[in-house]
Amino acid sequence: MKIIVPVALATLLFVGCGDESSKTVEVQEPKKEEVKKVAHQPKEETFDSYKKEQEKAFSASKSVTTVETLFSKCVGCHGSSAEKKALNKSAIIKDWDAQKIEMALNGYKDGSYGGSMKAVMKGQVAKLSSEDIKALAGYISAK
Repeated sequence: MKIIVPVALATLLFVGCGDESSKTVEVQEPKKEEVKKVAHQPKEETFDSYKKEQEKAFSASKSVTTVETLFSKCVGCHGSSAEKKALNKSAIIKDWDAQKIEMALNGYKDGSYGGSMKAVMKGQVAKLSSEDIKALAGYISAK
């Protein structure tokens, strides 16, 4: 009798556990549409692509700032809208077209243009690149 009770209890435990462990779980295969959706999802943005986008945005804003910065050196003599005669000696450049301004700035730079302010302007444009001159000419003509 001492052996029968523990054996009966053990049998009940194993039978009870056996029922639960024998249960099967069905696993459904994903539908083809679901597989395609996952396969064609765009990859997450990488740090490199983010960095390139930021550099592109900075470059675009830098060019605007550069032109404004370049023109800020002209404001003292020519006025904020290029409406003044510089030191009462130059022409008003506000209504000049970009080509005429570019020609004048390049002429000041190489010494082939200018009157009494030629020496002053040569120093002002000496460090400007051809791209700077073109941008500045466009900026001034749009004022």
